[in-house]
Amino acid sequence: MRISFVGAGNVAWHLAQAFEHAGHHIVEVFSRDTRNARRLVNKLYDTQVAPDLDFAESPAELIVLAVADDALHEVVSHLVLPESCIVIHTSGTKSLDELRQLIEIYSDVPAETGVFYPLQTFSREVPISFTDIPLCIEASEPKIEQVLIQLAQDISNVVYLMNSAERRILHVSAVFACNFTNHLLTISKRILDAEHLEFDLLKPLIRETIRKAMEAPDPAMVQTGPARRGDQQIIETHLDYLERYPAWQGMYEVLSESIRRTK
Repeated sequence: MRISFVGAGNVAWHLAQAFEHAGHHIVEVFSRDTRNARRLVNKLYDTQVAPDLDFAESPAELIVLAVADDALHEVVSHLVLPESCIVIHTSGTKSLDELRQLIEIYSDVPAETGVFYPLQTFSREVPISFTDIPLCIEASEPKIEQVLIQLAQDISNVVYLMNSAERRILHVSAVFACNFTNHLLTISKRILDAEHLEFDLLKPLIRETIRKAMEAPDPAMVQTGPARRGDQQIIETHLDYLERYPAWQGMYEVLSESIRRTK
């Protein structure tokens, strides 16, 4: 399949290479920052940097909008599509209807639409295999759904059909599981750094915590710590220390109360 990308961020970086490794041809990459597009193109075999969003003469059968949610409207408003093209976005929160309506408003040619949402955290510098990454698919028509399912199965063994409402809920849950967890680890490191202690001390604990949560039927079953035990004396000691970090002290209180209330 001939595929073009709009966006050259972390998702596009990994997804374009995965598609190419599966035998698809990445035709063009467009990015507002030409340097980012060129970096990605240099990782691909026979791909051009698109100078703008005019794809009218492009041979692409599929255009992937791998852009930030806030940029989707602006991008589609300037996008010029070729005939008989499928346009998909990779967002966890933007609905299929929103993309479809934007295409209807701004495009001079009709286009089928879909969603291709990889449920994973991506960093450009960290290699990743798509084999076990869940890919959430939604499409405007059954025939487009089949195209996207096949494309997803070309790179992953885990493919789900999921509507926009379900995907939005999944994304909220993913923010708690991934983004918030990573931020809490960041706070842990900042506290240790301030006291000249090594973050490596926590790594065995972090690995064991994640392992138990992954293997348990419900992570609540393996919850430990002073809030779970109801050890208020330790909690007060921690809160006293955290007075120098008011924002983190507030987070500690909120999370401790949530743990206490979770059955």
